Amino acid sequence: MPVLTDRRAMTDLRKLSFEQLLIYIAVVETGSLTRAAERLGIGKTAVGKHVQRLEDELGTTLIARTTRRIHVTEAGASFFEAARRLAELADEAVSSVNPAAETLRGTLRVAASVEFSAIVLAPVLAAMREAHPELRIEMVSGDRFIDMLAEGVDVAIRLGELADSSLRAVTVGKYEKWLVASPAWLARHRLPGDVAEAAGLPFVGLSVLAHPLRCQLRKAGGETLVLDFAPGLLADTMYACRAAAAEGAGLAWLPDFTVHGDIAAGRLVRVHADWAGPAMAMHALLPPGRHTPPKVRALIDRLKAHLAQG
Repeated sequence: MPVLTDRRAMTDLRKLSFEQLLIYIAVVETGSLTRAAERLGIGKTAVGKHVQRLEDELGTTLIARTTRRIHVTEAGASFFEAARRLAELADEAVSSVNPAAETLRGTLRVAASVEFSAIVLAPVLAAMREAHPELRIEMVSGDRFIDMLAEGVDVAIRLGELADSSLRAVTVGKYEKWLVASPAWLARHRLPGDVAEAAGLPFVGLSVLAHPLRCQLRKAGGETLVLDFAPGLLADTMYACRAAAAEGAGLAWLPDFTVHGDIAAGRLVRVHADWAGPAMAMHALLPPGRHTPPKVRALIDRLKAHLAQG
């Protein structure tokens, strides 16, 4: 059954321009008429007039304005989600006609942990921005819970097992944890030949884990081992653990992607290299729905290629 059932509804829809939708999307995403104007390259007054005209044509208030900030109304939030889906569908329609000439536009908001953002995401997104100068990219870095829909996040990167949710998940790579130490620390301490004896050595643990001093090891042949280290230096970020280990504070148990650069530079050494943590998946979480915007597909493809290089 068609959505528009009378001539008046068709006339109302025709009053809305795609330009108005894009301007409104920019206002909500940036949280400011001024920043939206800067993003779009038009005057702030023009942005305000477009939003006002849109509200007049819809017969409802989308944005409540104060002298300092804007507040999106309930109707405005609902309209924003629908408008953004329309913009994404329009991008897909253009791309389907000429995918080779695809130009990515709009805003891409990506959420990930601080460490993953700095080590993996930053170079991938920098290259993506270079290839698509009309695409605005925003990184949301941190370990807090992200409400993707409420915060306008297009992609959230999560490591390891996922909780059940309505979000879509795409595997972009895998990682495992390694035991590492600095060359200076290894020069001062005798590393036992049996990895089980390493539990008595100084250890740098990640305090936010349920068991910060525990390592679950697996050998290529299938043998498994759980080591519980004695209390040592604890830190609440992988960055701090990695830095402490590089300065000689002890052994550390860290994801491989966080230490590749340090190992290559000689700041850290992988020890007992025949042992590692179980392989874990890296996921790109997407909002519910059937459609994946071209900008999101492009990021996923780039992440897969980057992570496959090791």
